[in-house]
Amino acid sequence: MSKSIEFYFDFGSPYSYIAHKQIQKVEKKNTFKIKYMPICLGGLHNSAGVTAPAFIPIKAKFMIRDTKLVSEKKNITFKFNSYFPIKTLNLMRGTLISQEDKFEKLYIKKIFDAIWKDGLNMNDQIIIDKVIKNMDINSKTFFLRAADIKIKNKLKKLTDDALQKGIFGAPTFLVGNKIFWGQDRLSYAVNEAEK
Repeated sequence: MSKSIEFYFDFGSPYSYIAHKQIQKVEKKNTFKIKYMPICLGGLHNSAGVTAPAFIPIKAKFMIRDTKLVSEKKNITFKFNSYFPIKTLNLMRGTLISQEDKFEKLYIKKIFDAIWKDGLNMNDQIIIDKVIKNMDINSKTFFLRAADIKIKNKLKKLTDDALQKGIFGAPTFLVGNKIFWGQDRLSYAVNEAEK
């Protein structure tokens, strides 16, 4: 019997975007469920004592080259965002609203694409509002809901729970209690889910 795969992600992670594009293909071919698990990657890194590659100059240069290489090899349309790093906290909270309102797949795709395919400045609220409105969502109401203390606490709890499970970065795939870290580990997670 197939298990589900939990996909821990943050929109600010280019590798999460690459993983998401691969997940979209996997979902079409398989019967197991992908559970989208939004986290605050910055908060997770702080709690885990991890410095993100974006803040280590030599790693940041490598990451830019590597994400372009990986996306080319996997035939994924990708543009390293010139506004990076993107402040994604409200966007991640928005994922929880999209889950409540049953449009999470559309929301996740549109936000990832806005950042890593279209290269939009998703630090600019005017641009964010346009992206949200293009989903036929009232942006003002949407972000008022995302600012609710219950939503804030839920994202914090998801992030804290991820750390307690041993997760320290994104993207991460969890099948049962087995952790697979990195976009290049999706196939391992799929194999585990199919056991």
